[in-house]
Amino acid sequence: MPADFYDVVIAGGAAVGASVAWFLAREPGFSGSIAVIERDPAFARAATTLSAASIRQQFSTPENIRLSQFGLGFLRDLKTHFGPDADVGFREQGYLILSSEAGVERLRANHAIQIAEGADIAYLEPVDLTHRFPWLNVEDLAAGAYGQSGEGWFDAHGVLALLRGDIRKRGVTAITGTISGIERVGDRIEAVRLADGHRIACGTLVNAAGPQAGDLAELAGISLPVEPRKRTVFVFDCREKVEGMPLMVDPSGIYVRPEGAHFICGMSPKEEDDGRANDDDFDPDWALFEEIIWPALAHRVPAFEAIKLTNAWAGHYDYNPFDQNAILGPHSEIGNFLFANGFSGHGLQQAQAVGRAISELIVDGAYRTLDLSVFSYDRIAANHPVHELAVI
Repeated sequence: MPADFYDVVIAGGAAVGASVAWFLAREPGFSGSIAVIERDPAFARAATTLSAASIRQQFSTPENIRLSQFGLGFLRDLKTHFGPDADVGFREQGYLILSSEAGVERLRANHAIQIAEGADIAYLEPVDLTHRFPWLNVEDLAAGAYGQSGEGWFDAHGVLALLRGDIRKRGVTAITGTISGIERVGDRIEAVRLADGHRIACGTLVNAAGPQAGDLAELAGISLPVEPRKRTVFVFDCREKVEGMPLMVDPSGIYVRPEGAHFICGMSPKEEDDGRANDDDFDPDWALFEEIIWPALAHRVPAFEAIKLTNAWAGHYDYNPFDQNAILGPHSEIGNFLFANGFSGHGLQQAQAVGRAISELIVDGAYRTLDLSVFSYDRIAANHPVHELAVI
């Protein structure tokens, strides 16, 4: 049985929760006990492991760019952190975000913000797109933004395994269980209760519960705008070679990228069709590929007219309908209840920076590495959204 008290209890053990534990366990100023509670220790349904596992700097919010730049540094320094054999197959092949005439002003504005933050993003006119990517149909494109370095994809399972393996060595306790209750006394969280009846008292509770973060907060009487949204990832083969493809995002919102000898793709449904996911619904939306995705892919990349769908999977991610941005730091009134939630598809690439930030709040009571106060819960309470305009 787990101990009855931990200085820090982290609810959720996937990329975000494991990153919080990893940075906290390595923090010289912290000598307390840490427990990570995870209901799905195989991570069969985790947003981390069911994602497209990619990282980009092409955002409209400067803080989001900085979060991903921190994550980029983490990926590039894996061997320093975890030893000479650490490898998560990071493919730094870039993002290519395409725009029609209707979206070109936003693309240009986002590009200016990215350049100001030091991102290596090239703004490309149609003639430049054709030169760099001869397999691309540019007839209805106005421009594209291409990450020449610092963007790509990697093995999510590998990152998670490295983090979790290291926190075990550093004495972090892993607890398998579902939190079914939170004991709140005034402006403090005193303990969590598991579904098996076990009570675990805590000095600080960190909500890193991914798509279930809103449900967890509700146990403490707190409204948190985070809910599960389902996304399907399709796998296909192509008869022709498509050389040098980055992760490409079509103006329709459909994305596609290489995955070994195959390709993966997907899209976000229209807002009116995109409600909260049923907790047990992990069935792929097969019709989405045939009816919407494939025709759009074949239009944008003529080689994709001859493809074969080979597989698909569906996962949930923690969507923040308020402004599609992370919610970080303490609750406005409950200082020992910290949020690391609502990433809306960006959680894996931002997990390490968030882990660093939350550990700083616990130890020092303030951000030291990155000032992420723009993502505080206070904006939720004040109804002041910080909209991210480059959501994929």
